[in-house]
Amino acid sequence: MTTSLAAMADHPILFLPGPTEVDAELRAVMARPLVGHREAEFVTVVQDVCARLRDLFVTDQPAAFETCPATALMEAGIRNLVPRLGRSLHLTAGAFGERWQAIAASCGRTTKALPVPLGHAHSPAALRQALQADPDFAAVCITHNETSTGVIEPLRELAAVVHEAAPQALVLVDVVTSLAGAELRCAEWGIDFAFAGTQKCLALPPGLCVYTASARALMRAATIDERGFLLDLPVALAETNAGKTIATPCVPLVWALQRQLQRIATEGLPQRIARHRALREATMQWATARGFAPFVADADARSPSVSCIDARGGDVAALAKRATAAGFKIDQGYGSLRGKAFRIGHMGDHDLASLRALLQALG
Repeated sequence: MTTSLAAMADHPILFLPGPTEVDAELRAVMARPLVGHREAEFVTVVQDVCARLRDLFVTDQPAAFETCPATALMEAGIRNLVPRLGRSLHLTAGAFGERWQAIAASCGRTTKALPVPLGHAHSPAALRQALQADPDFAAVCITHNETSTGVIEPLRELAAVVHEAAPQALVLVDVVTSLAGAELRCAEWGIDFAFAGTQKCLALPPGLCVYTASARALMRAATIDERGFLLDLPVALAETNAGKTIATPCVPLVWALQRQLQRIATEGLPQRIARHRALREATMQWATARGFAPFVADADARSPSVSCIDARGGDVAALAKRATAAGFKIDQGYGSLRGKAFRIGHMGDHDLASLRALLQALG
């Protein structure tokens, strides 16, 4: 994607924190004539997608997809993995960590928050202290990449603390804007449950959610009643990996997911992650050169997929209008940050050329 392509595009090019831009090849894949989801050729596609998802999550445990938003997997994680009388600890650093806690409470579970101020990540030492004082949790819920503020958590270190200080607690992780954009090693880091939507770093339209669960998570789920039907994790993972989705999936999106997973394998997951980091650095260099500031002060906690930028009193609405006039879309800030900080979602298939076209347009 180049500046000239941006100028000639027949639609606004999305640099939102999701949904993000979808490549023309993937849009073409979704335009194919439909087939029945029980036909042999599609069963093979489903099995292939599940196998490729294991590579994406970097795990030898089963992975699958479902036609639903990632929020549904927040609920499924609670209903499947936290007993009715169990407690969940939620590391909240923004709106989506808070959403997961609210979902757990709506499912009748007892929840506790470990909050940090907006723009900050959790300290492994603080988590250790909290768990040593109160270790009786069935699960610890972590938002790996807090989309609302552009903070990425030190997930490997946080997961290690959970296994050390509360070994009975499962580690449940929202990887919505980190999967395929930041380092994630589910098996090595001891992640028990992780999920993401397709409209973020996977650079597909919204509509599918991908997920994986560890062996000990599935053992826990097998002991819990009322797990639901569509997202009964032990059943859904087994059936989908066998090519037999429980309900009719969004067939065009599954085709596009298969093709995108092939493209990611060709690019190389480490190379894709490095590209996201390069996009973050270019964005931050542009921001500071123009008198803005990173909303996340700690450079190590800045998301590689979503840059949240403190406008320092600048006119965010005018900046967004300038982007729109040039054929781009950016975000004007989430929640209490709206109009004070803006977000650029440099995730998925964007490259430095497309990002520089946007930044040049912003001036």
